[in-house]
Amino acid sequence: MSEVTEFLNKSQNQYLATLGLDGKPQVRPFQFMLEENGKLYFCTSNEKNVYKEIKGNPNVQICVVGENFSWIRLSGKVVFSDDLEIKARIQESNELVKSIYQTPDNPVFEIFYLDDATAVIADFSGEPPKTYKL
Repeated sequence: MSEVTEFLNKSQNQYLATLGLDGKPQVRPFQFMLEENGKLYFCTSNEKNVYKEIKGNPNVQICVVGENFSWIRLSGKVVFSDDLEIKARIQESNELVKSIYQTPDNPVFEIFYLDDATAVIADFSGEPPKTYKL
């Protein structure tokens, strides 16, 4: 888990893929927030299409670009959480999120983690990819 979390924390180029409301793939930039008790947390607004897409089909994939042509693919099922403590920690650690949502109990502020997730870290070194069950 620590290698996955470290990779996510270091890499700014992150993209979330969902099944769109029109049944076609949708990919957009996203940001990893934090890891807590082995769960990888992300956040969004329940007013965005991405929230509606995930509610319709919670299976997502996140692709993150790292250093030296490395990448990680996270696959899993989204589970939304109402944990105000985690919401507060996310806002404390991310000024942009805090500026958008103001308080952890903002009714549009949603957090989620990936359940039954798999992470694959790979690169062009010729070494086999590393697979982690999270």
